[in-house]
Order: sequence, then structure tokens, then C-alpha cells
Amino acid sequence: MTVETNPLLTPSTLPYALPDYGLIRAEHYLPAFRQGFEEQLVQIRRITMVRSMPTFENTMVALERSGELLDRTSHAFYTVSSADATPEIQAIDEELAPLMAAHQDAILLDAALYWRISQLHEQIGALSLDPEQHRLVERWHREMTLAGAALDDEAKARLTELNQRISSLSTTFERNLLADTNALAVVFDDAIELDGLSDGELSAAARAAVERGLDGKHLLTLPLFTGHPALAALTNRESRRRIMAASLSRGARGGDHDNRAVLVEIARLRAERAELLGYPSHAAAVTADETAGTPEAVERMLRDLAAPAARNATAERAALQGLIDETEPEPFPLEAHDWAFYTEKLRTAQYEIDTAALRPWFEAERVLRDGVFAAAGRLYGLSFTERPDLPVYHPGARTFEVFQEDGSALGLFVLDLYTRDSKRGGAWMNPIVSQSALRGTLPVVANNLNVAKPADGQPTLLTLDEVNTLFHEFGHALHGLFSDVAYPHFSGTNVFRDFVEFPSQVNEMWMLWPEIVGSYARHHETGEPLPVGLIDRLQATGTFNQGFETSEYLAAAWLDQALHTLPAGGSIDDVAAFEAAALADIGLNDPAVPTRYSSAYLAHVFSGGYSAGYYSYIWSEVLDADTVEWFRENGGLTRENGERFRRRLLGVGGSKDPLEAYRDFRGRAAEIGPLLKRRGLDS
Repeated sequence: MTVETNPLLTPSTLPYALPDYGLIRAEHYLPAFRQGFEEQLVQIRRITMVRSMPTFENTMVALERSGELLDRTSHAFYTVSSADATPEIQAIDEELAPLMAAHQDAILLDAALYWRISQLHEQIGALSLDPEQHRLVERWHREMTLAGAALDDEAKARLTELNQRISSLSTTFERNLLADTNALAVVFDDAIELDGLSDGELSAAARAAVERGLDGKHLLTLPLFTGHPALAALTNRESRRRIMAASLSRGARGGDHDNRAVLVEIARLRAERAELLGYPSHAAAVTADETAGTPEAVERMLRDLAAPAARNATAERAALQGLIDETEPEPFPLEAHDWAFYTEKLRTAQYEIDTAALRPWFEAERVLRDGVFAAAGRLYGLSFTERPDLPVYHPGARTFEVFQEDGSALGLFVLDLYTRDSKRGGAWMNPIVSQSALRGTLPVVANNLNVAKPADGQPTLLTLDEVNTLFHEFGHALHGLFSDVAYPHFSGTNVFRDFVEFPSQVNEMWMLWPEIVGSYARHHETGEPLPVGLIDRLQATGTFNQGFETSEYLAAAWLDQALHTLPAGGSIDDVAAFEAAALADIGLNDPAVPTRYSSAYLAHVFSGGYSAGYYSYIWSEVLDADTVEWFRENGGLTRENGERFRRRLLGVGGSKDPLEAYRDFRGRAAEIGPLLKRRGLDS
């Protein structure tokens, strides 16, 4: 395939080097990847064959310039493979997984390259380097060492085998999960079974059924996590039970899409790899290069939080059971599928808030423009112009050009809001083009959500949780858009895994600040603003149901740690029994409070980048809660405060130690008190 017939083989001429998805076809990807692999290996050989001693320019700069074709092909492809994984794209992904792992090892385990970087590292104090250059040498040396560059040839060969097999299994895990999630979407023959849902939700369920060829029925697709937004509203207990049962069975019900053997093998191979690298467990290998430092530090935090979370969840459960006993003609023991429904009843009784009834105030376009974008304008001076003229990878995606306060261009933001069978579950941010002064590129980032699409002509009304998710994912987008680094190695969200959620969790907080919510939360028919008293009550519910929410999250984080603290040679004979024992160990084994993700659909860990790192969300929340306190103490959502946060934290990417960057912003290290207060765990 030639340059003339494959648009990936030459840099895009579109604004911001946006991939020309209007021209790119599935058959273009593998040839571009293969040429990208070959080109970068040639570029690496040129670095290692230089006869003169290593310098920053002939080694580090040359390394950062290498692989441009591979980078742009990877960004273009992995955006599509997560958001529109057609069978053809899935087949490419499976073939590509071991090839990509082998290529990465060919660079990270290259002895000659490691020698050159080690020479620079040894004399780093004598080199005239600016802070970003200094950190680039340190990070490459650290990452290659942790990857196994210092191992002998036999160990490297085994390591390469392990990495390729793990990569292939991760792709299998994701493919199985997508297929089983689609297969387990719950079909309802009669709308009466969905009593409690709004007209818009029923419309979306009917549309989803029609798209599956099930005219006249209603279909509820499953989100990535265990629960389901509909559980809070459905009055039919059997309907709630069916949804929960389907969700909990994903990847663990036998057949071609069962993930249990896959995840067990991934965990086993990760443990063997860790031993090869000199670590007692995969968790030890991972945390060695995170802000946590050790699995023991993670375990201490999780155990410290689990006890008060479980205590609060027990109290919440008793209150819900009391409500059932008082209000149901034939009381029954509370089960997992009942929790959300009776929680909403209790919330209504205690705070006069029915979150399901809030949806008319959360019309998606208004939330986006007058909420998410407006907050970014208020804090950072940004403005957004939609660019329907630019090609997108799927008709459901939209592109916006982002401008700074002085009118200069910042980058592109792509929003892909709606669920579809070819999109993986959950919500995420992808870099499509990474910012780099060295390469002369500006950022292009994409946010994906999985909101049910209503029938044509009907408004998209979001749940409170979906509003929160939109703000959260846009925090990741800002992290990418504000990147201001020289070297692509540090661009955007290329930071420690247990720091990457921090900016996004901060951005969540603005959704209920009066000056923001007052702008976007308006009834989609009347324009009536959400009553101030109701906003006040929403803010007052900050600790409501936090026992449950903290417990379900901690349970998933603990399963991740348990699976990845296994030593080499350790085995898991029965995944369900292993999970039960692990949850009992930390005191989070209440069947009415199921883990947010069971192992067989814990995609963050087995097909994402969070293995032994799912704890990151709560770890980052310590910084997030402390940051929000700083904003409150310093005048709120002002341009001055936003600029400080942008310049000292968001813009530095991975070019600075994250905790050092935090201290630079905050004036001190983070304190845990605000987090405990936020989650009601301080008493």
C-alpha cells in the first residue's frame, strides 16, 4: 500500500493534524502500523549507532522525535477501536496486540539505547539541562530499568513472550466483555415492566430495541459498572432483579465470552513478569513507579477507609430496610437490586429531592455549552466553536475548536456522547493528537460517554450521574488541551496513574457551584431554572449514601490489589471464591452492596491501564478534595485561580514530579481531612 493510497502514511493536512477519518478505512491501519514499527526501529538504530558519546541532543531529542508515523497511527486507531469496534476493527486489534507489545519491548529492552541513556543519567548533574530535559533523562532511565532493560538476554526473551501474551489476553478480555454486555442487554416485552422511567427514557429503550430488530419491545443496555441508572426509578422489583442479575453475570456465565480463565491467566503472567523484574508481585512492580510507592501504602489507605465506609453502609442499609418495612404491604429483605430504588425514596423523604425527576433540567446540549464549556470559560478564558466541517470517526461524534482568551487557537475537542453496540462501556478520554513543542503539534482530545440516545426529535435528558461524568471526562480533556511541554513523552495525561484522575475529579466539583449550575440547569421546556433551594439540598446530600458508594468502589479497588499481590506461582482456582475471601478480609462482603466491578468485567484492570492501580481514584481524591478547599479559601472560580491551577498543574503534564507540582500549586502537601469530610468518614 503506497502513500497515495493510504492516508495514514503522510501527516494529515487537516487543521491540528486531525486524522482524515473521511479517507481512512480499516484496511489502512495494519500497513501503517507495520511501516511505523519499521521506521521507528530504524530511527532507534541510528541513535545507537552514533559513534560519538551520548548527548542530550543525539540521544534524547532523537528518541523523542522517533516514531511519529507510529504515534499518529496509534492515536487514530485506538480512538476508533474503543469507540467504534466493528468486527473488522476488533480483528485488527487482536492481530495488532502482540505486535505492539513486541515493538515496545524492542525499544524498552534495547541494550545499546539503555547504555546511552544510562551514560547521560550518570552524568546528569554535569549536563546543562533545563528542568524538563533533566526529568526526561530521569524518566526514560527509570522506565527502561523497570521494563527490564538491565536483564540478560534469556530473561529479556521470556519477558517479551510474557508481554505479548498479556497484551493478547487483554484484547480478548475487552472483546469478550463487549460481546457479553451486548448479549445481556435486558429486553422487556411490555412498557409496564419499566414503570417509573420517564417518557424520554422509555423512548431511548424503544429506540435501542428497534436498532436490535426488536420492534415493539424495550431494551436496556448495561453500563460498565455493576449498577444501572434505571434501578433508582423502576417500581417493578422483578425488572430491577433482572437488570442486576444480568450485570453481575457478565463475563462469568460460561460460553465463548467467559472472562474468568482469561483474567486468571493475565494475573498469573503479570506475577511471573514481576518476579522476573525483581518484584514480589505485580502490584509492587506497578506502585514502584507511582506516587503511592508500595502496595503496603495502598493497602493501609484502603483498610483505613474501608472500616468507616462499611460502618456507614450498614447504617444506610438499616435505614433502607426500615423504609421497606414501613411502606411495603409485604415487606422483604433488602437486596442489591433494591438499594438504589429505596435510596431515592429515602433521599426524597429526607431532603425533598427526587434525582430521577431532575432530568428535565439537564438537557445535554445546555449542560455542555452553559455548564461544562462555561466553567472552562470562567476559569480559563476558553471559548468553543463547533466544526461540523471536520471529519469524525463516527457520525455520532462532534468536533469543537478551542480558543484561548486572547483568541489564539488551543486545540480540538471531540465529544462522542451516545452509547452503541460497537462502543465499549464506561466513559473515557483519548488523545487523538498529543501536544509537543518539539514536534510542533497542538492537542486534539476526545471524550466518550455512553448516554442512551432518545428517539428522533426527543431531547437528550441526562441523569445527575451523567452530568457528573460529563464534567469529569472534560477534566481529562482539559489536562490534554492545556499540555504545554516540549517532549511528547510528557504530553497531557502522561503522568503517574495514581495522579491522572486528579484533574478530572477537580472538574467534577464545579457542576453544583451556584454560578455554574445556575447557568445550565434549566427546564428544557419552560427555561425555568432549577430552584435555588433544590440546589442547596443537593449540595447538602454530599455525604448521603456515601457508605454504599465508598464501599462499592473500595471493594473493586481491593479486588484489584488482591489479584495483583499474588506471588509468582500463585493460583486462583475459583474466581468467585477468591473474590468472596478477599472482600471478607477487608470487611466489604455485604451482598446488598456488590463491588462496583466484579473481576470478570473489571475492564480498568484487565483491558485498560489500571492494573494494580484502580486505587488511583480515591488516592487522587485526597488531592482533589484539598484543591477544592483551596478554591473556596481563595475566592472560588476566578480567572486568577484558574490560571494558577492551569499553569502549575494541568499544563506541566508529566514534565514535573506530580506531588512537587501539587505543592507548588497548593503551597503545601495535600491533607486527607477534606476527603474524609466529603465522604462522611470523619466521625
